Amino acid sequence: MARLQDTAKGDRPDLLSAGLFIGFGALGLWMSRGLDFGTLAQMGPGFLPRVVCLLLIAVGLAVGLPALKRPAQAIEAIRLRPLLVITIAVVGFAFAATHAGFVLASLWLVIAGSLADPGGKWRHVLSLAAGLTLFGALVFVYGLGVQVPLWPF
Repeated sequence: MARLQDTAKGDRPDLLSAGLFIGFGALGLWMSRGLDFGTLAQMGPGFLPRVVCLLLIAVGLAVGLPALKRPAQAIEAIRLRPLLVITIAVVGFAFAATHAGFVLASLWLVIAGSLADPGGKWRHVLSLAAGLTLFGALVFVYGLGVQVPLWPF
Protein backbone atom coordinates (compact mmCIF):
# COMPACT_ATOMS: atom_id res chain seq x y z
CA MET A 1 0.00 0.00 0.00
CA ALA A 2 1.13 3.51 -0.62
CA ARG A 3 2.47 5.50 2.31
CA LEU A 4 1.00 8.84 3.29
CA GLN A 5 3.04 11.47 5.11
CA ASP A 6 5.50 9.93 7.56
CA THR A 7 4.07 11.95 10.47
CA ALA A 8 0.42 11.15 9.70
CA LYS A 9 -1.39 8.61 11.86
CA GLY A 10 -4.25 6.28 11.05
CA ASP A 11 -4.24 3.08 9.04
CA ARG A 12 -6.93 4.03 6.51
CA PRO A 13 -8.00 0.50 5.41
CA ASP A 14 -8.48 -0.61 9.03
CA LEU A 15 -10.27 2.63 9.91
CA LEU A 16 -12.64 2.10 6.98
CA SER A 17 -13.29 -1.50 8.12
CA ALA A 18 -13.89 -0.31 11.68
CA GLY A 19 -16.29 2.34 10.42
CA LEU A 20 -18.26 -0.28 8.49
CA PHE A 21 -18.48 -2.59 11.51
CA ILE A 22 -19.56 0.23 13.81
CA GLY A 23 -21.97 1.65 11.23
CA PHE A 24 -23.72 -1.67 10.56
CA GLY A 25 -23.87 -2.37 14.30
CA ALA A 26 -25.41 1.02 15.02
CA LEU A 27 -27.87 0.62 12.13
CA GLY A 28 -28.94 -2.79 13.46
CA LEU A 29 -29.41 -1.39 16.97
CA TRP A 30 -31.54 1.41 15.59
CA MET A 31 -33.62 -0.95 13.42
CA SER A 32 -34.24 -3.34 16.32
CA ARG A 33 -35.24 -0.60 18.76
CA GLY A 34 -38.92 -1.58 18.63
CA LEU A 35 -38.33 -5.26 19.40
CA ASP A 36 -38.70 -6.61 22.92
CA PHE A 37 -35.29 -7.54 24.37
CA GLY A 38 -36.52 -9.95 27.01
CA THR A 39 -34.20 -11.58 29.56
CA LEU A 40 -31.59 -14.30 29.45
CA ALA A 41 -34.20 -16.75 30.69
CA GLN A 42 -36.86 -15.62 28.18
CA MET A 43 -35.22 -14.00 25.19
CA GLY A 44 -37.37 -11.70 23.13
CA PRO A 45 -37.21 -11.18 19.37
CA GLY A 46 -34.77 -8.29 19.83
CA PHE A 47 -32.26 -10.17 21.97
CA LEU A 48 -30.10 -11.81 19.31
CA PRO A 49 -30.07 -8.86 16.86
CA ARG A 50 -28.97 -6.48 19.59
CA VAL A 51 -26.29 -8.81 20.94
CA VAL A 52 -24.90 -9.34 17.43
CA CYS A 53 -24.95 -5.59 16.75
CA LEU A 54 -23.13 -4.88 20.01
CA LEU A 55 -20.53 -7.48 19.04
CA LEU A 56 -20.15 -5.77 15.64
CA ILE A 57 -19.54 -2.45 17.37
CA ALA A 58 -17.01 -4.11 19.72
CA VAL A 59 -15.13 -5.61 16.76
CA GLY A 60 -15.15 -2.22 15.06
CA LEU A 61 -13.65 -0.60 18.15
CA ALA A 62 -11.08 -3.40 18.49
CA VAL A 63 -9.99 -2.85 14.89
CA GLY A 64 -10.28 0.94 14.81
CA LEU A 65 -8.66 2.07 18.04
CA PRO A 66 -5.26 0.43 17.37
CA ALA A 67 -5.44 1.66 13.75
CA LEU A 68 -5.50 5.26 15.01
CA LYS A 69 -2.02 4.82 16.50
CA ARG A 70 -0.37 3.10 13.54
CA PRO A 71 1.36 5.04 10.76
CA ALA A 72 -0.90 6.22 7.96
CA GLN A 73 -1.57 3.83 5.11
CA ALA A 74 -3.49 4.85 2.02
CA ILE A 75 -6.41 2.86 0.63
CA GLU A 76 -5.54 1.22 -2.67
CA ALA A 77 -7.60 1.88 -5.75
CA ILE A 78 -10.41 -0.60 -6.38
CA ARG A 79 -9.43 -3.31 -8.84
CA LEU A 80 -12.37 -4.20 -11.05
CA ARG A 81 -11.45 -7.77 -12.03
CA PRO A 82 -11.53 -9.33 -8.53
CA LEU A 83 -14.69 -7.44 -7.67
CA LEU A 84 -16.53 -8.71 -10.74
CA VAL A 85 -15.19 -12.27 -10.54
CA ILE A 86 -16.13 -12.72 -6.87
CA THR A 87 -19.58 -11.20 -7.44
CA ILE A 88 -20.23 -13.52 -10.39
CA ALA A 89 -18.97 -16.54 -8.40
CA VAL A 90 -21.29 -15.82 -5.45
CA VAL A 91 -24.34 -15.08 -7.61
CA GLY A 92 -23.62 -18.23 -9.64
CA PHE A 93 -23.40 -20.27 -6.43
CA ALA A 94 -26.75 -18.93 -5.24
CA PHE A 95 -28.39 -19.92 -8.52
CA ALA A 96 -26.59 -23.25 -8.91
CA ALA A 97 -27.22 -24.42 -5.33
CA THR A 98 -30.92 -24.88 -6.02
CA HIS A 99 -30.72 -25.87 -9.69
CA ALA A 100 -27.47 -27.86 -10.03
CA GLY A 101 -27.05 -29.20 -6.51
CA PHE A 102 -24.66 -28.33 -3.70
CA VAL A 103 -21.67 -30.24 -5.05
CA LEU A 104 -21.57 -28.52 -8.44
CA ALA A 105 -22.43 -25.14 -6.93
CA SER A 106 -19.64 -25.41 -4.39
CA LEU A 107 -17.12 -26.47 -7.02
CA TRP A 108 -18.24 -23.53 -9.17
CA LEU A 109 -17.82 -21.09 -6.28
CA VAL A 110 -14.23 -22.08 -5.47
CA ILE A 111 -13.02 -22.53 -9.05
CA ALA A 112 -14.68 -19.39 -10.43
CA GLY A 113 -13.64 -17.38 -7.37
CA SER A 114 -10.02 -18.45 -7.83
CA LEU A 115 -9.97 -16.60 -11.16
CA ALA A 116 -9.93 -13.33 -9.21
CA ASP A 117 -6.23 -13.98 -8.53
CA PRO A 118 -4.51 -15.06 -11.74
CA GLY A 119 -1.47 -16.33 -9.81
CA GLY A 120 -3.21 -19.40 -8.35
CA LYS A 121 -2.02 -22.92 -9.23
CA TRP A 122 -4.70 -25.24 -10.57
CA ARG A 123 -3.54 -28.19 -8.46
CA HIS A 124 -4.11 -26.14 -5.29
CA VAL A 125 -7.41 -24.71 -6.52
CA LEU A 126 -8.83 -28.12 -7.40
CA SER A 127 -7.74 -29.71 -4.10
CA LEU A 128 -9.21 -26.77 -2.19
CA ALA A 129 -12.45 -27.04 -4.19
CA ALA A 130 -12.72 -30.76 -3.47
CA GLY A 131 -11.96 -30.35 0.23
CA LEU A 132 -14.35 -27.44 0.77
CA THR A 133 -17.11 -29.19 -1.17
CA LEU A 134 -16.76 -32.33 0.93
CA PHE A 135 -16.63 -30.32 4.16
CA GLY A 136 -19.64 -28.20 3.16
CA ALA A 137 -21.68 -31.24 2.15
CA LEU A 138 -20.92 -33.04 5.40
CA VAL A 139 -21.59 -30.03 7.64
CA PHE A 140 -24.48 -28.29 5.92
CA VAL A 141 -26.36 -30.94 3.94
CA TYR A 142 -25.87 -33.95 6.24
CA GLY A 143 -24.99 -32.41 9.61
CA LEU A 144 -27.35 -29.44 9.73
CA GLY A 145 -29.94 -30.79 7.29
CA VAL A 146 -30.00 -27.74 5.00
CA GLN A 147 -32.69 -28.34 2.40
CA VAL A 148 -30.57 -28.15 -0.75
CA PRO A 149 -30.14 -31.04 -3.18
CA LEU A 150 -26.69 -32.61 -3.17
CA TRP A 151 -26.78 -33.43 -6.90
CA PRO A 152 -28.93 -32.18 -9.79
CA PHE A 153 -30.28 -35.67 -10.48
